Amino acid sequence: MCAKRLIPILYLALLSVPTYAERVTVSIENFSTPVSCAEEDNVSFALSAAAVGKFRIQALHPPYVDAIRTDSSAPDFSGCNLGEAPHPTDPHHVFVPRTTSLYDGKNIAIVGITFASFWRPHRVPVTVAGRPDDGFHLIQVFHKSGRTRTEVLVLYPADGYWRAKPLPARHLGVNVYGSSFLLGPIEQDGRPVVNIARIEIEPEPLSVRLHFTRGGQTTVTVTEISDLRTALDVRFQPASDAKRPFAMLRSMYVADDNADASEATWWTGPAGEVRRKPVMAVSSMQATAVRFGRTVWSRHNSSAPDLMFDAFEAPAAEPLRPTDKRLD
Repeated sequence: MCAKRLIPILYLALLSVPTYAERVTVSIENFSTPVSCAEEDNVSFALSAAAVGKFRIQALHPPYVDAIRTDSSAPDFSGCNLGEAPHPTDPHHVFVPRTTSLYDGKNIAIVGITFASFWRPHRVPVTVAGRPDDGFHLIQVFHKSGRTRTEVLVLYPADGYWRAKPLPARHLGVNVYGSSFLLGPIEQDGRPVVNIARIEIEPEPLSVRLHFTRGGQTTVTVTEISDLRTALDVRFQPASDAKRPFAMLRSMYVADDNADASEATWWTGPAGEVRRKPVMAVSSMQATAVRFGRTVWSRHNSSAPDLMFDAFEAPAAEPLRPTDKRLD
């Protein structure tokens, strides 16, 4: 059989979803728009549900990762026409740049960076292992193995964007980020954002608690960092609000071979039926799990990971107190 034909078959095999005690179906709306510029995030999928208490995000290697010999991560402005007017997300606000080591432990290192300029005017206060700071534009998480430090997770507190990647495939040594995601109540400020009031980080085991300006919070716990995946357990308190998406994928697509995410694969129904379509061919989905990624080798960010959202669960029912009454 042709090797190219094997990729979709192997891809679906790799995407087998574990069985959960109770699956929650979420609504996923596609707000993507076609572009010719590989440096614009034109892919947007918003995840909503009546109430989600927890779910999981996994950053997974693309199914063709073993065939990559030369990665490609250079910017590509070949199809861009930004004109003379400032781009709406160009930096406008000036800061004093700095880089600060926030934690350096046996397995994890955390670094905070303030840029010389950023597109939003504020910073978010952050506390790391009890140490407070006024905040940063970028928080980096590094996995440590001996003398090797590998970045696997970043958060941009001022607009709520996350990126994650697994440890690189052993034959590559390095890999790159691709798609990003938002967690919490999604709002619009020129582009989708999550407004965070403050952040608390406990390094080992690593957990990040976000307090939102609209109220409520989420705790993101890193449950695995390996050369297979980086996995995040996401818990909302209180449960997500049905009026707003609780998560969003943001990515780029120009063509199948020039994309950070070119396909959506999702599972639906009690039998876990699998469907897969190009990102621009989907309008909406009802899914118990969804993976955004690529089966066609991309010349842009070739090693960038797929992102999978799954294990959606309703909030746990609170136990009855002694004064509570049952209605029989």
